[in-house]
Amino acid sequence: MTNLVETKVTGFVHSTESFGSVDGPGVRFIIFMQGCRMRCQFCHNPDTWNIGAGRERSTDELLNEALKYRPYWGQKGGITISGGEPLLQLDFLIDIFKKAKALGINTTIDTCGKPFTHEEPFFSKFNELMKYTDLLLFDIKHIDNEQHKILTTQSNTNILEMATYLSDIGKPVWIRHVLVPERSDYDEYLIRLDKFIKTLKNVDRVEILPYHKLGMYKWQDMGIDYPLKGIDPPTEERVSNAKKLLHTSDYRGYLTRSN
Repeated sequence: MTNLVETKVTGFVHSTESFGSVDGPGVRFIIFMQGCRMRCQFCHNPDTWNIGAGRERSTDELLNEALKYRPYWGQKGGITISGGEPLLQLDFLIDIFKKAKALGINTTIDTCGKPFTHEEPFFSKFNELMKYTDLLLFDIKHIDNEQHKILTTQSNTNILEMATYLSDIGKPVWIRHVLVPERSDYDEYLIRLDKFIKTLKNVDRVEILPYHKLGMYKWQDMGIDYPLKGIDPPTEERVSNAKKLLHTSDYRGYLTRSN
């Protein structure tokens, strides 16, 4: 009889962070996956774009590394997988989250949703992944499709479809929106985004992320022309206005409901 040999599941990883505090509830171990098809004008990690670059690492290796920091996570912390775009590496996510949930670890994905499709094999794998995913940090870059193409080079049609599907299956999300002057910071777009978010039944938090220039040096180091030259971060007044129009204070926050 032939012995079955387990296949080691690996993924292409850009980097890790041991004590993340802004990418999900509590203190978290963050895995930044390599590869993304979006080209957001405000991206502060363009070094994660190239698919198949980065360092190939196994799920077991990364999970063992994360577990070293478990004493610091408390009741709410856990593992967040970010990017790049993590949904480009579904097999890796399924394997590591399945193992993490077996250990009672909270699992969160930070995604722009662009890879989402109802076509196979993606859709079946995505549904398998959702079995082991507690929360998604869901980035909606722009509510207007044409403006989304300008801002990211990609359509938002399937991104909004993914948001609706997550609502249909009751998977908790935090909606995140980067506020960019001269791009997304217009009342008409914020009102439209608010209207869309109100159609969703699974939103536990809405976050405004003010545009910043901290990643501009990476574009320069990589020899890429930075598309937002001359555009400053939004004022406090505009950030407050966005929070008001998106009714951010109306949302309860994750872990206040029973899962």
